[in-house]
Formats: sequence, C-alpha cells, structure tokens
Amino acid sequence: MGLNVTEKIISGHLVEGEMTTGQPIALRIDQTLTQDATGTMAYLEFEAIGIDRVKTELSVSYVDHNLLQSDFRNADDHRFLQSIAARYGIYFSRPGNGICHQVHLERFASPGKTLLGSDSHTPTAGGCGMLAMGAGGLDVAMAMAGEPFHLNMPEVVGIRLTGQLQPWVSAKDVILELLRRLSVKGGVGKVMEYFGPGVGTLSVTDRGAIANLGTELGATGTVFPSDEITRKFMESQDRADGWQPLEADQDASYAEVIELDLSSLEPMIACPSSPDNVVKVKEVQGKPVAQVIIGSCANSSYRDIVTAARALETRQISKNVSFEINPGSRQVLENADVQGALKNLIHAGARIHQCGCLGCIGMGQAPATDTISLRTFTRNFPGRSGTKNDQVYLCSPETAVASAITGVITDPRDMGDAPEIALPEKYIINDNGIIPPADDTSSIEIIRGPNIKSLPEFEPLPDDLEVTVALKVEDNITTDHIMPAGSKILPLRSNVPAISQYVFSAIDPEFPERAKSQAPVIILGGENYGQGSSREHAALAPRYLGVRAKLVKSFARIHKANLINFGIVPMTFENPDDYNRISQGEKITIPGIRMALLSGAETVTVKSSSGDTFQARLDLSERDRFILAAGSLLNWVKAKISGKEN
Repeated sequence: MGLNVTEKIISGHLVEGEMTTGQPIALRIDQTLTQDATGTMAYLEFEAIGIDRVKTELSVSYVDHNLLQSDFRNADDHRFLQSIAARYGIYFSRPGNGICHQVHLERFASPGKTLLGSDSHTPTAGGCGMLAMGAGGLDVAMAMAGEPFHLNMPEVVGIRLTGQLQPWVSAKDVILELLRRLSVKGGVGKVMEYFGPGVGTLSVTDRGAIANLGTELGATGTVFPSDEITRKFMESQDRADGWQPLEADQDASYAEVIELDLSSLEPMIACPSSPDNVVKVKEVQGKPVAQVIIGSCANSSYRDIVTAARALETRQISKNVSFEINPGSRQVLENADVQGALKNLIHAGARIHQCGCLGCIGMGQAPATDTISLRTFTRNFPGRSGTKNDQVYLCSPETAVASAITGVITDPRDMGDAPEIALPEKYIINDNGIIPPADDTSSIEIIRGPNIKSLPEFEPLPDDLEVTVALKVEDNITTDHIMPAGSKILPLRSNVPAISQYVFSAIDPEFPERAKSQAPVIILGGENYGQGSSREHAALAPRYLGVRAKLVKSFARIHKANLINFGIVPMTFENPDDYNRISQGEKITIPGIRMALLSGAETVTVKSSSGDTFQARLDLSERDRFILAAGSLLNWVKAKISGKEN
C-alpha cells in the first residue's frame, strides 16, 4: 500500500520506532524555530546541554511577541537572544521583522522537511509541504543539540477538498468550518492532511492559514502536498532550488477521510470564548463592533492585507470602530505598500502597527470594556485579549473589513463585488532584518540582563508521593489559564521565580502562595487539560512552586510533553467519574510511584485522605518514565552523559 504525504516525511526522518499509530517514535529534525516569549528559556536550556553549535540544518530565533519595551526587560532579552544566536550558529530575525510563522513560510520553509518550533502554531509551515510541529522549548533545545523529537505516531486524517472558494469566502472560513465540525479536541493525536482537487485552488499562504489553526483542533500538525502552487510560491521568494514535489501515492490510505466542498462554504465566525464556538456570520450579524484587527500568524499575509485595502478603496472605517492592521512581516508591508495598499488603509482610517503578534498574545490592543472585538487571530480564550470579560470573535479578513466599514458584524457578501487579488510573481525581498550566523563564534560574548535568571534545579521523583490537592479545575483548561500572557507577565519569561507568582492567577490568585506552603501538591483537571499555546512555563513555573503531579480526564499533547520534561507526573483517571470523588484541599497518597513508573506499570493506586481508593493511568513511553524518575529531561540527559542514568 502506498504512503500519504505525512507518512512519506515521517518514514524519511524516522530514527526510532515503527509507523504504528499510537506507538512511540522519534524523528530527526531538520529545522527549528523559537520566538522570544519562549526562546529565552529554550536557549538557557540549550546552554545547559553544553555543546558548541546547533546541529540542525537550520535554526532561527525570532523576536515577535515581546515587542513593547515599557522597561528594560524585553530589550535585554532581545540582546541576549541576538548574542546567543551569533554564538551558537542560529539565524536571528530582529524585532519588527515579522511574525515567526509568516517569515518562516516566506524565507525558510522547505517541502519534505521537518520543523520543530517552541510555538504551538509552528504547523503553519505545513502549508509548504513540511511536517511542522509545536513543542516545548526544552524539546526544541534538544533538537538543536541533535537529539531526535519523541512523540507517538499520529493518526493521519485525510481532508479531501473539492470545489473552489466563492467571492468573500477565504481560507480562514475553511478551518473555522472544521473547528465547528470537530471541536478543539477533534485533532488530538492526529495529523490533518489535505488532498483532492480543491487543494490546487489554494495559495501557499491560504494553506498556511488553514494549517495554522489546525493547532486549535489539537492536531499534532497539518500537512499539504508540495505541487505546482508550492513551486510558484518558492520561485516568487527566490528559493526555487528548495522545492521538491511531494504528493500522496495513488493508493495511499487515511485513518478517516473528511469531505469538504469549498464551493459550499459561507463566511464563518468563532464566537466568544473558544475557537470552536463557530457559526455562520449571518447568524450573528448586526451586533455593534468597537474594535477590528487584521493580523496574527493566521491572517497577516500579503493577500490578507491587500484584500482589506482593496475593500477600502472607496470606503471609510465606521467612526465607532478602531480598525487596526498588524502586518505579518516587513516583506508583506513593503509589497503591500508598492501596490498602494497602505495609502488606502491610512486614508480609510486604519491604524498601522509594527510587524508582530501584538494583541494576539495580549501585548497591547486590549479592547474596551463590554465591547465586541473582531479579530483574524487564532484564539479567543477568556481574558486573553487583556480585558476581563472580553467579547472576542475570530473571523476572516473579509468579514473583519466589512464589519469595520459598517460598524456591526457583517456578512462580507453584502458588500457587493469582492476584490480580486493577484499574488506577485516575484516578491520584493529584503533580508536585512535577518542576521545569519557567523562561521567563527569563539569570541562572541553572550549578553545577559539582570532579568535573566538561571534555570532552577529539580530533584528526582521520590519512591512515594504524598501530595495535597492545591487546585481542582474543569474541562478545557488552557495554558493561558495556567500561565497567563500579556504585557505585564510576558517580560518575566526568563525569570522563573518572578513569573511563577502568576500561575493560575486568572482562576485563583491565591494559588502560588498556597502551592508553595502546601508543597508538594497535585492539580486535578477535566478533559483536554492544557490546550492552547506550547508555553512550557505552564509546566516549568508550577514545578517551581512544588507541583509534582497532575491528575485529569485527558491531556492536550504539548502540555503533557512539557509536564514530563519538567518532572510533573501526568496521570489520567481510569474511571472519569472518580474526578467527582476528590475535593480541593484533600491529601492524596500514591505509594510506589517511582517503582510503578520504572517497572512499566500502566496504573497506580491513588488513596485520598477521605478514605477513597481508585486507579490512575500512566500512559507513558519508556523514555517518559525514565525522565520522570530523574526529575526532568535535563536531569536525565546529564545522567546519560555521565553514565549515572537512573
């Protein structure tokens, strides 16, 4: 039987295991990316490994999240990142050069390669025929050191596209429709692979937008074939030599096939406060809007910006709307300007911001109280915008600009003829914002500001765990709930003691002090615990506070991996109803936890102070078990090097 595209890439990079769904495998990683919110810690971890230069084909450090410089901390981190990149052979994308996923798609993505990034939306590069995956910073640091990336072999779901998108309907509507059908849990443990005649109607940046929000499905990655559309895109970026054809074999199979007729799609919108709370725009049209933003890694390409500009050629922004543009890269900005797009946007009343994530990560652009904000962003989790009780809707650039004009949520098909956008055959390319690594790095000094603190050291797992339930939470807890972002907290990413004071602050501001006073502690949770961002601080900071285990109904993939990396034992209820038998504040004993891990036991006995006894599952690979016993991935790697493993 033939192979699909995902299987072809995996088989060409497989270094451990077999391609059996659900079984542990390890993949050679060709490229890595980091961004500044996760990168500072990732490079501290890389330094701790102790090698002289990255061993990947290509590694890039982007600065695109912490762009507001309200004090010294972000600027200090940027200098640290630039000096680290120079010292260890890493490309450095400077502040303002663009959002990592947009720039990587433009300048570095290559069909058939593997990419691991310390950002959950790294799968964007799947639009260029890559297997691109998000991970915690420590996993990325290991990949830069030449170590393979470990995961379970994903199930490959085929999404067969037919037809062609109608005017005013775009790629964002494709993925919003899939989120409506499948939910934020629908892609867990899966790679979503697109095929069929409809794929040929989508540009690479269209494909990137779809792949980007595959992350919100919980998917490990999203993969498109590499075809003539891909070749033309790489030619337009003056990178034709990196193109190769890559398509599924005629007799390839998928675990499941989802049919999607592009011609039948309508403009869609995700209502507050989850990316899968999706309805047709016409079902909510007429609601007054106060803020509209086009940008983020999902929708900040040349096509997205120019589409908005063309729609505004003879129109103005409503007087009640703040209409804002966050271009995805300097390349997007410059090429859009040549087409007269910036003039149209400025004349119509748009606010043009620098190229970066900005409001999507809560770095400015917070909406007004009790108002609706329409955003072409990736997530609308509660409070992520920076405003408590926010009302954030996610939509396409077409719906966004139509609503900005009318002042209410508007189906863009009501705006008359849709603008027709021709992509450049050759983009204007200026790589001055990307600093390549030097050949000789021996004399380069690493610059450290006072906010950069050393990595905490963590002790191995004890034979038995006696812990207090410090917090009990419900389903779909996100990494934003666990470790919030925003302009106040993001600058602390390189300072674990300081950032740990904000763990669960949106849910329970008393949690940090309670966890420290009761340590060691355990957290109980519901389904899909840890969905959302790849931020490893959602594991690292709780571990610093004394969290040694989490017991939930189910985990999101990246967060579970991060917990293992930092020595927090991830367990699931064998019987989900047992969740109701434990209360916050109870004491729990798990006797023989270390021996259970090392012996390969699939369950452990959990005893509560109320007298209840039940079973918890340990769905872990052999490698995971060794890491947990050692207390962290760094502990385990150092022990292997010294010959003192376990």
